[in-house]
Amino acid sequence: MALMKISDYYPDYKDEIFGGDDIKGMEVYAGNTNEKIGKVHDALVEEETGRFRYLIIDTGGWIFGKKVLLPVGASRIDYAGNRVYATNLTSKAQAENLPAFDELREIDYDEEEQVRDIYRTPLSSATAAATPAPAAATPAPATPSYDRSSYSYDKEPHLYNLNEQNHQNLKLYEERLIANKSRIKAGEVAIGKRVETQTARASVPVEKERVVIERVTPTNAGQVVTPGSVDFTSGEVAHIEVYEETADIHKEAYVREQVNVRKEVDRDTVDAQEELRREELDIKTQGTPIVEGPR
Repeated sequence: MALMKISDYYPDYKDEIFGGDDIKGMEVYAGNTNEKIGKVHDALVEEETGRFRYLIIDTGGWIFGKKVLLPVGASRIDYAGNRVYATNLTSKAQAENLPAFDELREIDYDEEEQVRDIYRTPLSSATAAATPAPAAATPAPATPSYDRSSYSYDKEPHLYNLNEQNHQNLKLYEERLIANKSRIKAGEVAIGKRVETQTARASVPVEKERVVIERVTPTNAGQVVTPGSVDFTSGEVAHIEVYEETADIHKEAYVREQVNVRKEVDRDTVDAQEELRREELDIKTQGTPIVEGPR
């Protein structure tokens, strides 16, 4: 439950929250008395929701300029008198017991508990009788039923809730479930090629021509030929061309497979469930007053 200053969360808080006024600088008094505690130095809102949680009170010189926290639900703002009343404090002494607030560091759960313990103390019976309780006040729980991990400001509405009577210019908030989507990079696919090698063998049958010369004994061997029929000359008797085949083995590249790459969109529905909070006015009346509200 991180807290941040009002001007950091609402840069235009004067117009946006207070209708042009400013709560800073208002004087702070204990209960409904004229016992001054200090002045409003700043305000803290919850970082997650923007809801008001504390007023930072500068107590001034009587306790050495110490700054303390006042839960907004334990305050009553009098815009006409330019005052803020700490409804759960009865004297300066109680404010003196509050832990000092250090603006330079984030307040933790234990420090908030110290603050809450003081404001959980109800007003004394004498003061309570003299000071009418705010119409929307809620009694403090007798025994807190939470710890560091389970605490939330909603568990103590008497300290943190706003109402129309005590906080006229402060806005009431409600939570809404906003469904949106954002496009993020889930990953990427890189497609490349690599070369694999293997040894291939090919066999090609080839033919070679050869000349075979055979000498044979003719059947009329020894027979006398007719004189003059034989011409004893030298020169070419026969001409034969001889051929042979040679193997032509080489590599050729060809298209083996085609890869098409594309993206497809798969659609799904994401369901979420959250508990939504809403601030409502809590109005109590006595007698038979005439109360007019929004129709």
